[in-house]
Amino acid sequence: MRHAAVALAASVSALTLAACGALGNVVGGSGGSASPKGDDITVGLLLPDKDTARFERFDHPIIEKEVAALTHGKGKVVYANAEASPATQSRQFQQMVADKVDVILVDALDARAIAPDVQKAKDAGIPVIAYDRLAQGPIDAYVSHDNELVGQVQARAIIKALGPKAPSSKIVMMNGDPADPNTARFKEGALGELQGQVDIVAQYDTDKWSPAIAKANMKKAIRSVGLGSIAAVYSANDGMAGAVIDALKEAGATRIPPVTGQDANLDAVQRVVSGEQYMTVYKSFLDEATDAAQLAVDKVKGKDIQFDALTRDTVDSPTTKKIPARLVPVVALTRATIKATVIADGVYSVQDICTPAYAADCAAIGLK
Repeated sequence: MRHAAVALAASVSALTLAACGALGNVVGGSGGSASPKGDDITVGLLLPDKDTARFERFDHPIIEKEVAALTHGKGKVVYANAEASPATQSRQFQQMVADKVDVILVDALDARAIAPDVQKAKDAGIPVIAYDRLAQGPIDAYVSHDNELVGQVQARAIIKALGPKAPSSKIVMMNGDPADPNTARFKEGALGELQGQVDIVAQYDTDKWSPAIAKANMKKAIRSVGLGSIAAVYSANDGMAGAVIDALKEAGATRIPPVTGQDANLDAVQRVVSGEQYMTVYKSFLDEATDAAQLAVDKVKGKDIQFDALTRDTVDSPTTKKIPARLVPVVALTRATIKATVIADGVYSVQDICTPAYAADCAAIGLK
């Protein structure tokens, strides 16, 4: 799956939506602003942490630029990052309700705990769009990636890497934060591929996706399973993948077994280039963030966010059924697909990836 460059893709996306008539329909969906507004709107953006590099480097600036473009420079984004604290995110959410922003985009740290805040926004007539993670409560729409497919792509990569030895291979699973609803979807997708195909000898949940916790758990796995017996590690994201690899190195591993990841962080892409990390899942930040900004602006302006150009799917949360959803596809990033993914999309340049420490590895795979 190959994307166009960032600037071109954004332009094409906007033109396509306009041509389809997605921007000119009557209000629909489960709720929203009391009355439609013009371009002078305020979008509240709540992101969960700074450990995941994509949020600060891509999601926030892309959403900010897209909102400005969609509102002729009159709309603005009020941004807050919870820095991995659900309590902080709740305070930030409540402040945005008190400040009477027009719509809130929230990537919830704790999907269940955020539900009362979502209800407060609903009571105040402020629509809430769940971004990247499916929050509970009366949300109006959901923008994310196909998270079950993420787990499937990671698991298939492991099986491919192990080849005929897969059935007898011992696998450690480093899952994400159980408070993150995406974690269950990643795990479901991965287990659907791995069970019966490999020997899963240890599984760990990782509170707040903490690399430090992942590293400690990997050390436990090494002690219980044996360094030489671990054939591969399913790591749900790149931050944990880096920690897993560090633990393996510190234990004396001379060859790193296949380790998966997700998010295509720059350091993870460089580890893929060097062969330390087997793969990461690339999720188009441009597509997800652009769609989220479009939905937010459309909702405030009283337009139909359920028009199929943007919300072709619906999802259910434990509290709300048939939520209009936009699920963006994902793709495996390996040494063979770096050019067709992050470089083709303009996420990173060759110069970003191929620093002096990785120059020889880049040359070996024709990355120049």
